[in-house]
Amino acid sequence: MESWSVDQVCNWLRQRNLGELVPKFREEEVSGAALLALNDRMVQQLVKKIGHQAVLMDLINKYQQQKSGLESLTYCCETASPKFPELISGKNQKSFFARYKTLQWTSSYALPDFPYDVKCILAEKKCPDHSMRIRIIEFLQADMTKYLGGSLYPNSQQYNIVVNALLQAYPFLDEDGNGFLLWKRALKDRFKYVRRPIEDDEQVLRNKCKFGHRRGQTRKSSFAEDKPEDIQVQVEEEPVHLEGSGMDVHIKWLKQEYMKTQRNWKEVDNRMNVTIEIRRKMISDKAPLKDILRLFPFLRCPYQLFREFQLLTQMDIYKKTVEILEIYSENILSLYVVRNNPINIMLQENLKRHTEEDILKYMKMTAACLLLPDVFGDDSSLFVAVNEEVKAVTPVLEVKNPFNVNSCEFALYVGREELAQLDDCTMALAALVAAFHVFDIPCPERIHRTLNFLESLVFEVRSPASLLTQVKRGLEAPKYSSI
Repeated sequence: MESWSVDQVCNWLRQRNLGELVPKFREEEVSGAALLALNDRMVQQLVKKIGHQAVLMDLINKYQQQKSGLESLTYCCETASPKFPELISGKNQKSFFARYKTLQWTSSYALPDFPYDVKCILAEKKCPDHSMRIRIIEFLQADMTKYLGGSLYPNSQQYNIVVNALLQAYPFLDEDGNGFLLWKRALKDRFKYVRRPIEDDEQVLRNKCKFGHRRGQTRKSSFAEDKPEDIQVQVEEEPVHLEGSGMDVHIKWLKQEYMKTQRNWKEVDNRMNVTIEIRRKMISDKAPLKDILRLFPFLRCPYQLFREFQLLTQMDIYKKTVEILEIYSENILSLYVVRNNPINIMLQENLKRHTEEDILKYMKMTAACLLLPDVFGDDSSLFVAVNEEVKAVTPVLEVKNPFNVNSCEFALYVGREELAQLDDCTMALAALVAAFHVFDIPCPERIHRTLNFLESLVFEVRSPASLLTQVKRGLEAPKYSSI
């Protein structure tokens, strides 16, 4: 950076969403050396907005810290013991530094210093109320933005890192084992709330344009839940004809709460519990899905879909799905039947580009999920559409760029309409299985072996050993049966 020209400094600013500072930096001829020599007073003179001042100083400080860290690592490599000559070679040293840079955000992240009142609540191990939860989320969002160099678009892995750090430091926040999904959802909602009014940020405008957002418009009725970027969901306010005015009040509250950015999830749970009887009656009477979702829009949320499944079956579908993919992914990928599958070929090509264990594991689990129908000789088009249009009317997954950790997208479709955006393959697979049960949708004959395999594991009706043998031998599973 020290040798950068003024033009290079301006390009660096644009890449970090500080493009509006470029004219002033050009006028003052701020080169790379001058940038690193800036102090607080100089930054205040150059930059008007306090937020931009904070981001710029943080970026400069991070560069200085990174430079110091790399210098110390270089010294360690240069003075390494002859027992480890591979550390000294240029190729390995370059790879070593690349990995160091990639993992820096993960390894360096630490929770922010919460305000005094928040610290007191956390120290007493008390579950925070709604307003206190919002304060915690606000501080986490601001802290993540700082770590991300001012970006308002964390990826799924970064959300996971922050929420895991929070729950590891304060395990009592993991309420009933559902804390991870709740805190992650709240944190994502907070970023959306912050992005909503922004109209002068290149990255925000680019993403709003990418996802079809236009000022002054609202989305037409659809099955999407929280699809970027902060597009309001238009819920039709038609009269609700239900038994008892009390039920009408609950449903009206749920519809209004769904429109909010900051949601009272505890109260949502309570009111979804109260209304489950009328909801199940509508589903059993084969009411149109769009009518069910209009009255109970929170079924578009993955967490509520999993919760509804648990109310019906007493099973934690998300937890079970994590276990399934972790246990079976390696075995599935080793089968001869999937060796020449385009998904497996795509996986092998992408595995060569990464060395981080968590990314490799993520890719393998994703591939195992996508390959399940091929293992059992089922019709994969009724299970997942990879980089193509969804054609099935029954629940099916849509997956785009499955092995790109920064741009992969997962969504659940029902009736060729998007029901929910999902974070990763585990959540996607869990949502697919849950949707068949929650909405009481019969499983197509051409996909029943795959669904039967998954349900056998979720409901623990057969032992893992016998199921593993079934996968290895490619035996046909009994027909799928709905609950």
